[in-house]
Amino acid sequence: MRRSDGVRWWRRGRGESFGRWLLRGPAQVMFLADVRTGAVFCLALATADWRYGGYALGGAALGTGTARLLHVARDRVEQGLEGYNSCLVALWCAVFLGAGRLSTALLAAAGCVVTAVATAAVVRLLHGWRLPPLTLPYCLLASAVTIAAPAFRRVRPQDAGLAALPGPATGPTGPHPDDLWRAFFRNISQVFFLEQWYAGALLLAGLFLAGRVVGLLACAGSATGILTAWALGAPAAGIADGTMGCNAVLVAIALGGVFLAPAPATVLYALLGAATATAVTPAVAHLLAPSGGRAFTWPFVLTTLCFLAAARSFPRLADRTPAPDADEVRPQLPGATARTA
Repeated sequence: MRRSDGVRWWRRGRGESFGRWLLRGPAQVMFLADVRTGAVFCLALATADWRYGGYALGGAALGTGTARLLHVARDRVEQGLEGYNSCLVALWCAVFLGAGRLSTALLAAAGCVVTAVATAAVVRLLHGWRLPPLTLPYCLLASAVTIAAPAFRRVRPQDAGLAALPGPATGPTGPHPDDLWRAFFRNISQVFFLEQWYAGALLLAGLFLAGRVVGLLACAGSATGILTAWALGAPAAGIADGTMGCNAVLVAIALGGVFLAPAPATVLYALLGAATATAVTPAVAHLLAPSGGRAFTWPFVLTTLCFLAAARSFPRLADRTPAPDADEVRPQLPGATARTA
């Protein structure tokens, strides 16, 4: 009996290669091309809800597959750079619109395909400044859907409340000591929209699996987010649930050794960026309050792009500038493993 084309495609090694590209999508949310880290990240998502892991992998597959069909540069596809924004878009739909709804699955699928186009547009627009796209395509798609959702009854969950205008912060500002260690891990889990501290612990384990430096940078970013939010008098609830510090984690990793050369001065610069992103988070949330007040990763994107552009004016930080985004292959942190085979 004649073998199917799909089986022959897989046995020629292409299916196996696509599987590696697929797992690099979730890992690239944290700037890593490590297949093992991507697998651990998916496991962490599944501990909260098995469907979240499915949405993340499905989103990465749609984004990567669409980019491959459109003949995007092969190195971007192989490194997972075409999968991480679509991974976040699909996961965001699952978490905030309901993973069990058919409309959510259809919207997530369409959003992932559009994300591939948005990624190409953002890459092209930022090419002149030699800046990376980061999670800007995801932010654009998620913000657009959030703003438009109330107009579509099949998109917005029927029990969703109306958005409220921003008001002054209320409640105690000193988190309970028992909340601090949970906040430390939730700052990491909230990168993937999860409140479970144990998911954050597993995500952190995945980072350390890739390399000690990236794990330590994530820890430093989380601690900086907590300290900055507490020093500025943020409500304890916002600190404890991780929403104030999640962007600080991403900024610390991005500036501490991914897009700038690892060095003591770079780490201090990265932590300054992490503190800045924490302060920017409520500003973005207030601006988006009429549509639900979700900051997404806008604070990370705005802070990182600003700090990367400014770094070129500082000789001690300009040893490594961001890669041209059209050919972007993210530099690896010392000790981090990127399996490209």
